[in-house]
Amino acid sequence: MVAFGFAQHRPGEFAVMRTVGVDLAAQAKHTAVAVIEWGSGRARVVDIEIPADDDAVLRQSAPADKVGIDCPLGWPEPFVTFLCAHRVNASQGPGDNRGGKGWRSLAYRRTDEHVRTSAGLVPLSVATDRIGLTAIRAARLQALLAQRGHDVNRTGTGLIVEVYPAAGLKLWRLPHNRYKGRAHHEGLGALVDALISAAPWLELADHERVCRLSDHAFDAVVAALLARAAARGFTEMPAGTDRAAAAAEGWIALPSCALSDVVT
Repeated sequence: MVAFGFAQHRPGEFAVMRTVGVDLAAQAKHTAVAVIEWGSGRARVVDIEIPADDDAVLRQSAPADKVGIDCPLGWPEPFVTFLCAHRVNASQGPGDNRGGKGWRSLAYRRTDEHVRTSAGLVPLSVATDRIGLTAIRAARLQALLAQRGHDVNRTGTGLIVEVYPAAGLKLWRLPHNRYKGRAHHEGLGALVDALISAAPWLELADHERVCRLSDHAFDAVVAALLARAAARGFTEMPAGTDRAAAAAEGWIALPSCALSDVVT
């Protein structure tokens, strides 16, 4: 992967808000960080870093108003309870057969089920899929941000918010699949075109090239757009019993507005 780290700032032009999007991976070489500065009726991508190590994520996050992280911020509470019980008593196990409600509660968080219902997409299971490795890195980043005085409430009310670019794209009526990896390079290019058309107020500037070359960079930009929606209160928040669970498990911020609304 070619390293990118462009910065095209115009001091004072975009000073109302700064959002950061992190397409997090277990390894730095597959991690991208995008920075968007927001002004009156306009927004501009001012920086994209890929690869991005923990220091890069922390450095870009520190001055941000909101940081959208594309990674689970926690694990299902029933899964954590099950592991703790199983550790001391091998006779403890799921109460039903594979595929039953008990099994699903171990694999999927409350927010994952909410995304399934609201967006028709199934997030990867942080308990049973390889994304668990990335979540371990996310846990470390949360700890480091907290140690530096940032609010890392996993419901998304603090500095960070969990985002899911595919769901955001779908709810914003943009293509949301078949754009990842070398096999779908043309799909990525078409998606960049679709975003430019749907958001003429967003300036990709010199960063358009890396967005066309790397789906990680593109997802980081979408994560920064979703962070803006969350910062403005335009995302679905947990309610009822989901609220307490989300504080431990994390909560995916689904946009409740049109894409055009995030800039107004």
